[in-house]
Amino acid sequence: MVKVIEENDSGRNTRFLDTSTNYCMTRAKFVKEIKNGNYDGYYVREINGLKTPVSKPDKKVSNNLG
Repeated sequence: MVKVIEENDSGRNTRFLDTSTNYCMTRAKFVKEIKNGNYDGYYVREINGLKTPVSKPDKKVSNNLG
């Protein structure tokens, strides 16, 4: 599971923590890891021109970024 550990002033998620490995990532690093296939439960959307990690939609609340 990945959770957000830091946001900027506008509320954009900027740092993430993989709670299974205790690995901390920037937004850009998490995007790269998702694109490399390392996080199946997440995908990348472009929001306001910026690649942004998001949870794949499902009925589980536990894997939602937030």
